[in-house]
Amino acid sequence: MKKYKPAFEAIAPNFGHSYTYQKFDSSKNNKDNLWHYHPEIELVYVNGGAGKRQIGSHISCYTDGDLILIGSNLPHCGFTDKFTGNKSEIVIQMKADFLGNSFFNIPEMRQTQTLFEIARGGVAFGGETKNIVGEKLENLENESDFEQLLSILSILNELANSQDFKVLNAEGFSFKTDIEDNDRINIVFNHVRNNFKEEVTLSEIADRAGMTVPSFCRYFKKITNKTFIQFVNEYRLVHASKLLAEQPMSITDICFESGFNNFSHFNKSFKAFTGQNPSEYRNRLKKVVQ
Repeated sequence: MKKYKPAFEAIAPNFGHSYTYQKFDSSKNNKDNLWHYHPEIELVYVNGGAGKRQIGSHISCYTDGDLILIGSNLPHCGFTDKFTGNKSEIVIQMKADFLGNSFFNIPEMRQTQTLFEIARGGVAFGGETKNIVGEKLENLENESDFEQLLSILSILNELANSQDFKVLNAEGFSFKTDIEDNDRINIVFNHVRNNFKEEVTLSEIADRAGMTVPSFCRYFKKITNKTFIQFVNEYRLVHASKLLAEQPMSITDICFESGFNNFSHFNKSFKAFTGQNPSEYRNRLKKVVQ
């Protein structure tokens, strides 16, 4: 049986810097699409386009770009690919103590320290915050090293004072800073990501995690605050909502393309998840576009 190797990402700061800064565009795509984790806090700005957010046990779609802050060791997936349609993607990664052990403990940085704590659940920013911070991030490549550092501090302060945000894993996503937990959950998440269109049995996924089925069910619920079946179904429903928004496929085809093998169950699950049945969801999107 093939095992998916969990991805621990080792990040080295850019030469002469205490953090990493990367910008991707059509000529240089971000290929980091598997589930992975790292001790660095990560700030991601997607300029335009639509795609999936997969952070911790949270799965959703974004439209018109995204601005996300991801806490230390919170597993996540890449946000862009060749189908996203974004103009660019900027990724900044930094250790929580990238400016020294005590810098963020000073009174002036208390709100930023709180921001880092909130980011343990993953945070998506919208509205004016996304626009203002996105523009600042786009301008970083034209700044000197010192100006860039000051801008990053200014960006963190802007985020720390924003009210326009949503904690993605608001119901909790908990690692006990145990590498074994990170590795195990990455095996599970990567398997779902690659096989959600097929049947994913509890016995198979428990075996991949090296656990009995009852132990795995208790473990997964404790860490993600969701049952494994619920997680897989949400993954399928988010994929279906993306297809409804972007592809001229029939709803029946979307049902089966998303991993459901019963149309009635798909309709019922989709309405429970979004508040609308698939045809209502698609029609509402058409009205918004028009």
